[in-house]
Amino acid sequence: MNTVELIRKKRDGQSLTTEEIQYLIDGYSKGSIPDYQISAWAMAVFYQGMTEKETADLTMSIVKSGEQVDLSGIAGVKVDKHSTGGVGDTTTLVLGPLVAAAGVPVAKLSGRGLGHTGGTVDKLESISGFSTEMETKEFVDLVNRNNIAVMGQTADLTPADKRLYSLRDVTATVESIPLIASSIMSKKIAAGADAIVLDVKTGDGAFMKEEADAIRLAEAMVAIGKHVGRTTVAVVSDMSQPLGFAVGNAIEVKEAIDTLKGHGPADLRELSLILGSQMLVLSGKYQTAEEARHTLETCINDGSALAKFKEFIAGQHGNPEQIDHPEKLPQPQEKISVPAESDGIVQAIQAETVGLCAMKLGAGRATKEDQIDHAVGIVLHKKVGDKVKKGEAIATLYVNKKDAVEEVKKRMISAIDIQDRPVTPPALVRCIVSAEGIIQV
Repeated sequence: MNTVELIRKKRDGQSLTTEEIQYLIDGYSKGSIPDYQISAWAMAVFYQGMTEKETADLTMSIVKSGEQVDLSGIAGVKVDKHSTGGVGDTTTLVLGPLVAAAGVPVAKLSGRGLGHTGGTVDKLESISGFSTEMETKEFVDLVNRNNIAVMGQTADLTPADKRLYSLRDVTATVESIPLIASSIMSKKIAAGADAIVLDVKTGDGAFMKEEADAIRLAEAMVAIGKHVGRTTVAVVSDMSQPLGFAVGNAIEVKEAIDTLKGHGPADLRELSLILGSQMLVLSGKYQTAEEARHTLETCINDGSALAKFKEFIAGQHGNPEQIDHPEKLPQPQEKISVPAESDGIVQAIQAETVGLCAMKLGAGRATKEDQIDHAVGIVLHKKVGDKVKKGEAIATLYVNKKDAVEEVKKRMISAIDIQDRPVTPPALVRCIVSAEGIIQV
């Protein structure tokens, strides 16, 4: 095959065959096709798009570029959940033990945070001793024993995706729906998922700021799932304000514990129940989302979800005592209030700014090499639509280094818009996308 001809073909709006796409990804992975030619192809895709079949073929070519996790040693349908990333997105910490307590195996590969979005592995490592480093055999054994395990992502999965993403990042081709969809889905498929529930975020703190774009991405990923035999459902959810109240690591673990105890923020609980219900239905063990939700609510109310969380933590060398006593989790040296500057009603909370402020305090990474501080972060005290009095604390900063405090306070005050007029809070879930179409919630 001729690489230039394939670039020209895509440039002119034609579809590439399965073999042609495989040739491009293989060649790029092995170094026989240079960066500049793949850059040209990516730009052609950016402008011309891809058919559903092309996008599915690209996804599977990326999957085949590296190792694939073999989960055949785990009985039943393995349902994975993926979030496109947000601020205060603690759902995996709640969902994992909740779904496992309902009898569905949770075998999860998770990553670390970068920029304004947090990472599940970082949050779990707030618990002393907890480890996500293990071989696949130990991972499978843990799932078979406890019905849940979380393993850190390895460099051997989807190496072509890592190379492609680095290239897209410097050639202005990141914002291409087929390229984003294939990147996300390739990682989930390589991680051994039989079925996939996606939480596609939209709003200020999301990758997809516009709802229409988030829905298009959801549809593209669901279509990939259909083409490659992995049933996929996508929930399009709000990230115009942070989810829950906590933004950090140890403080998000505490919020997850509160939620598993039946307390916790209403939005975090609701989204966890919606996503969890979809996971239970895809497992084949439950017929309807209503039946699944009832089971999940029972698991919270009878304490079995919290017990499963403790079992999961202990199984991966973490200290379960910190689940019973969250005050034993890493604590900051100081807690600093951010007061409201006026009376009124919260109109908006810029999620991305809040995430960046938490990063500035040390809760996140500006670069992959940065070390994070598990104790620090931000706890909000208000949501959009809440009333506020002048001088009332709208947030609390959890601080170990004081050098960034004044800047963070100023940015937090400007990120929380308070006006003297009523406002309708944003809907938590915009729609659910399945192979059958879009369901408005």
